[in-house]
Amino acid sequence: MSFQTPISIAKVIENIQSNNYILPAIQREFIWKDNQIERLFDSLMRGYPIGSFLFWKIKPDNLSDFQFYRFMNHYHERDYKHNERIALTGERERIAILDGQQRLTSLNIGLKGHYASKLPYYHWTSDHAFPKRKLYLNLLAEPDVESDMAYMFKMLKDKDAEEKNDHQYWFPVGQITQFKDIGEVFEFCLNEGLANKGFEYPWKTLQKLWEVINQKQVINYFLEEDDNLDKVLNIFIRVNSGGTQLGYSDILLSIATAHWEKYDARDEIYSIVDELNMKGESFNFNKDFVLKASLVLSDIKNVSFKIKNFTSDNMLAIQNKWQDIKQALNETVKLLTGWGYSRDTLTSNNAVIPLAYYILKKENSQGIVSSQAYEEDRKRMCRWLMRALLKQTLGGQADTVLTRIRKVVMKTTDYFPEDEIYEELRGTTKSMAFDEDQIDGLLDTRYGNTGTFTVLAYLYPWLKYDQHFHIDHIFPRSMFTPQTLSKNNIPEEDWALWPEHKDDLGNLQLLQGKVNMNKSDKDFEEWLLEQETEPIGLEECKKKHMIPEMNLSFSNFPAFLERRTNIIKEKLKEILLY
Repeated sequence: MSFQTPISIAKVIENIQSNNYILPAIQREFIWKDNQIERLFDSLMRGYPIGSFLFWKIKPDNLSDFQFYRFMNHYHERDYKHNERIALTGERERIAILDGQQRLTSLNIGLKGHYASKLPYYHWTSDHAFPKRKLYLNLLAEPDVESDMAYMFKMLKDKDAEEKNDHQYWFPVGQITQFKDIGEVFEFCLNEGLANKGFEYPWKTLQKLWEVINQKQVINYFLEEDDNLDKVLNIFIRVNSGGTQLGYSDILLSIATAHWEKYDARDEIYSIVDELNMKGESFNFNKDFVLKASLVLSDIKNVSFKIKNFTSDNMLAIQNKWQDIKQALNETVKLLTGWGYSRDTLTSNNAVIPLAYYILKKENSQGIVSSQAYEEDRKRMCRWLMRALLKQTLGGQADTVLTRIRKVVMKTTDYFPEDEIYEELRGTTKSMAFDEDQIDGLLDTRYGNTGTFTVLAYLYPWLKYDQHFHIDHIFPRSMFTPQTLSKNNIPEEDWALWPEHKDDLGNLQLLQGKVNMNKSDKDFEEWLLEQETEPIGLEECKKKHMIPEMNLSFSNFPAFLERRTNIIKEKLKEILLY
């Protein structure tokens, strides 16, 4: 391995676009955020070093021995976050990137592509949540070397970048590659009114950008020419494990990719992640979850993400069980959707793994999801999951807990050993037992908290989640305004207190989505009488939703909240204390 003559960014981009530069299968995915891309270009403009790179030269005759991938021209957080495979013939040597993928992909996206990440508050399944954005530079923002970002680089939608005024002129950064020389840069600035006398920094900024991309030799790199994959893998791990960006799960995936013989580990694992996340109303599983589950479900003794556990034998053990692992994970996530869980309500991915392990051990894994014969088993599994989520049993360092639970499940495959797991963990720091103080703590969960759905799900065991359910405010949030409080003769000195409690657990219920939309902002008592006109039906409805027998007018909200909270507390004690 030797240090080479530095090259320009333009040369790197040319090699990426022509597939001379490629990514080996041992590389991880692109994970940089848009602000990291912006900061990278700012660092280049300020003359800051961006680190060295490690390239791997692959001779033409050896290209077919390995799997390679193209660099990304664009990134979409939901729909396009995996690199495409590339089939290479042996007509010329190629360069694979061992260290520097994130930086080089960021340069490529900034100069030749676009970036789409999810906007806040939009639903994950909405296409409007992922607007396509390109990298722009505001030429009318004078560089400020004293600030964190001296140059105003920004990922913007094209439409937003079109607006020009005295303070902004958004230049598409990728356009800089179209100028052949400095003369064309200056001519562009003249035509756009950016080179007037006494107004130099816009065209000087653009000139500097052209020089940074096209002239300066800022890419410093080492070149490895050995074709031995084991040596290259060791170099990759040694170089990357020293930093904070590469996790042990990345290394595990790289080793699996290098050792699996039947499947392409990278493709298989990323594919199952995507498959799981598309179920129901979407989830947020990642490769770490799949790899951890694979260690557990393959009965590998030590399930920790440590280098010493990433042996070729362990990798082959996972490969040999891979089809069973995939099926078990798929069936488990189908169960989650049936229980009303999604990315917004499942607070621990690790808590799913014991369920998947149990399903893998069953001969009729598909029957567990749908067969009437397994109804009681499904109830046990659901109760256990909810308790594990509320107790955060699988949070933090979960390896020891996963191993102990696996030992229990391994012994009992006739039914899901809910009670046996409780006993196994009793007296440990991960005990699944509740005391009254902890139940009081559950009463503090509020609308918007990640664990609120699970608390409510415990309180609504009769619900069928085959249709979408909403967490609904019994007394609508829109009523907690000065106007409504005044209209209901609430003393003005109490106005600040009422809105503080509108999101309390005692004011929340679970409703089918369509029913909730119909309820909208209606007065609760009025809405309730619309649902059930007969006394018996009304009484049953109140019982299901834990509505106390009392005056249900809005003016009586504090008393209602206190009574219903006490009902919820007693019900949680009945369910959770053992």
